Amino acid sequence: MTTTCLDLLTLSLLPGVGPKTVREIVRRSPRPGLPARPEDLEDLLGAPARQQLATGEATRRARDEADRAARLGLGLVGWDDPDYPALLRASFDPPPVLYVKGKLPSFPEPGAVALVGSRGSSAKGRALARGLAAELAATGFVIVSGLARGIDTAAHEGALVGKGQTVAVLGSALDRLYPPENAPLADRIAAQGAVISEFPLGTAPLPGHFPRRNRVIAALCRGTVVVEAAARSGALITARFALEEGREVMAVPGHPGDRGAEGTNALIRDGAALVRGAEDVAQELGVTIASASDASTTASDGLLGTLRPDRPLSLDELVAQSGRPAPDLLAELGVLEVRARVRRLAGGLYLRISPERV
Repeated sequence: MTTTCLDLLTLSLLPGVGPKTVREIVRRSPRPGLPARPEDLEDLLGAPARQQLATGEATRRARDEADRAARLGLGLVGWDDPDYPALLRASFDPPPVLYVKGKLPSFPEPGAVALVGSRGSSAKGRALARGLAAELAATGFVIVSGLARGIDTAAHEGALVGKGQTVAVLGSALDRLYPPENAPLADRIAAQGAVISEFPLGTAPLPGHFPRRNRVIAALCRGTVVVEAAARSGALITARFALEEGREVMAVPGHPGDRGAEGTNALIRDGAALVRGAEDVAQELGVTIASASDASTTASDGLLGTLRPDRPLSLDELVAQSGRPAPDLLAELGVLEVRARVRRLAGGLYLRISPERV
């Protein structure tokens, strides 16, 4: 039995109703569609919600919402629609309806992996996230993150550079994008993947919404990689949701004295797989990819040729000498850092590591 997206939207917009209540209402219904007798659902619905169903106000509100979404160029996908992500549908508490900007990937093999981390990340952490995302995206993984400042932004940028698909999950409505400075990045993501939200139009980015966003991020993916996180980072919530869903949890180690790595080091201590590069992620998920040496591209060889082992170069100098855009170079530098071919110095300078020093 399937329930139409409009019916699911109608139920999800009722006051005081969340995904679990929607699922229970659908489970109790003898036939597809809205409840024929809202008065029989007193244990699930408050008086305002029952009245809205009985008078048809709930359906009118859902149609207005769908019309607004269409005018904004957004799609709506219900959990019975074939485009609804299978792993998310099978999760503990899936949203009844997703608002979608762009086109949801079909998540073909090898599937999706989440790259998350702190908003207040280090430059080294962001470079590593870009490089890791670029390499994983280039091998076919869909990169999922939360569009937040810091590691999330770097992960999406890296996936775009890797010419792969990426999905951004918001903790606000699609018409209340947060952070606002990432609107151009969201447009680029939508052209190569999708920006999604479970929140109705007009919903502000309130603190309580971000754990729900993190739940969706984890549920979409076969595994979650925490790139950089302090002891109380929200990225650890995503890792916890991944564990609850039976998905793989991985983390990038940091120096024991680095407070920005306390969260990732604790995850590794507690059993998370240690990640040094894309090969570690793929291996943990049972996927074989080319080794780092085999995966070296002509572009990377060219960048290594531009870098020098005796004099560090700035990003501006690398852009001028290579003629390539800065985001592409940052993602590639991140890959080379992971492979211990490049060292990032203070002040945003980069130095090639000679093979005999590796």
